[in-house]
Amino acid sequence: MRFVHLESIDDERVSAYVNLTEIQLRNRLEPAKGLFIAESPKVIDRALAAGREPISLLVEEQWIEGMADEFSFIDGHWGPDVPVYVASPDQLQRLTGYRLHRGALSAMRRWPLPSVAQVCEHATRVAVMENIVDHTNVGALMRSAAALDVDAVLVTPSCGDPLYRRAARVSMGTVFQIPWTRIGGEDRRYWPFRGIDELKSLGFTTVAMALEDDSISLDELTRRLDNDPAEADHIEKLALIFGTEGDGLSRHTIARADLTVRIPMAHGVDSLNVAASSAVAFYATRPHRR
Repeated sequence: MRFVHLESIDDERVSAYVNLTEIQLRNRLEPAKGLFIAESPKVIDRALAAGREPISLLVEEQWIEGMADEFSFIDGHWGPDVPVYVASPDQLQRLTGYRLHRGALSAMRRWPLPSVAQVCEHATRVAVMENIVDHTNVGALMRSAAALDVDAVLVTPSCGDPLYRRAARVSMGTVFQIPWTRIGGEDRRYWPFRGIDELKSLGFTTVAMALEDDSISLDELTRRLDNDPAEADHIEKLALIFGTEGDGLSRHTIARADLTVRIPMAHGVDSLNVAASSAVAFYATRPHRR
């Protein structure tokens, strides 16, 4: 590794950590040049294990010794010239705008996202995030999907970026472990119209998680997953669709989905936060429950 001690937070070499917006980091016009920021050693570890290329690191001086394994891994896979910019706690806080609990960041290169067909090739259970913009919820859903054995996650064009630093941190780096892609890429007209059709063409029963008059219960959904494959209502491949924090799923999505499913509520509570509801649905429909 090449260690460089920062003399000023205005150093252009660390501009990716402070001056670039998320859209600029993503570089929509030229995705091959896009970056993302991985925050905390655990997230950096999982990104490296997934083969994500580090461009540079920004590390608080007291964490250098504890990251010897990461530095050795980078040296072995990408050579000794990846720079590590070393900063004081005060410099890091001024750069990022807040105090880091684990003082390490890495600017890493984005990768071309696979097609929906590639991500779903061997999948029998996938999750779809429709227009979820809260980065905490995006990261929490990714973490639950990985922990509860969901095969893949699809995010709609208007959904928040799973590689946004807060989303990746909340996911505990599982965003680098579970297969995911954008359904429709950046085409905001693709979802839900052509997007749901694509999922159906791949053999998925599309399920809108929503409170509607004709919703079936989550228990009824699991019954259809567990019944004999010869039964007319048996479900073999499942796509669970979760909506945005405020308005939930769009009426177009609900109208086009094969089923609408609700999680029964008590004590007058109308619904769960999307991070909680997705975890409940993932647990209830997990394959090994059978």
